[in-house]
Amino acid sequence: MKIATLQLEIRDDETKQERIDRVDSLLDDVNEVDMVVLPEIWATGYFSFDKYKEEAEEINGPFVQHFSEKAKKMNCYIFAGSFVEKEEGRFYNTSIMFNQDGEVIGTYRKMHLFRYGSKEGEILTRGEEPTVIDTAFGKIGLTTCYDLRFPELYRAQVDLGAEIFLVTSAWPHQRLEHWNIFNVARALENQCYLVSCNCAGNTQGVKLGGHSQVVDPFGAVLTRADYNEAILKADIDLSQIDKIRESFPQLKHRVMEKGVYAR
Repeated sequence: MKIATLQLEIRDDETKQERIDRVDSLLDDVNEVDMVVLPEIWATGYFSFDKYKEEAEEINGPFVQHFSEKAKKMNCYIFAGSFVEKEEGRFYNTSIMFNQDGEVIGTYRKMHLFRYGSKEGEILTRGEEPTVIDTAFGKIGLTTCYDLRFPELYRAQVDLGAEIFLVTSAWPHQRLEHWNIFNVARALENQCYLVSCNCAGNTQGVKLGGHSQVVDPFGAVLTRADYNEAILKADIDLSQIDKIRESFPQLKHRVMEKGVYAR
């Protein structure tokens, strides 16, 4: 499976449409991949909280329609990162996956809303359940940024069959060490591939961390970006998941069942 992560620089002097147009142009140079991954609330800008409600869209709005067409044109899966979704007076940090035919095959509303130096938790409503979707490449769990600090979410996704975790993010530079640790830990402890896509650049006075990466089920970092805008590519050998889980069967040795120690 060939995967590409677009670590996008967030520029405050761009409008939402200008940023979408720039991503389009960048994606036009991505060829022969099976899946593309984009970062968190990149079109509006995660830290542009004053624009959240103004630029929010319904699930069938222009953002979704645009990337439906883009997935068909590229003939690949697109995990379009997340956008601010509105529904019945509420707002959500919603990520979305399209297949090669441009069909929406999975959405995820961020369950753990960030409140430390962030207005996300004040403006948005949290999601209520994990999302694991079936694809031609196996079962994929969708997660968002701050979720990385909550290992129980990833273990719940493993219980739903997840083999690959996708993480869309706008993680800041000041906690970059945590980011790198969590990327490796979530992959290693669950024996899954993890593919993260973080934002880069400086926005609203915040330096973003970049360092998008691909981690294998044994915790090895296959590739990792730096602080700059980049398109990161990797080949994922899905056969390694079963091999690692069979040769080192830690998931079979669990003594917890649904958060309770088994007797």
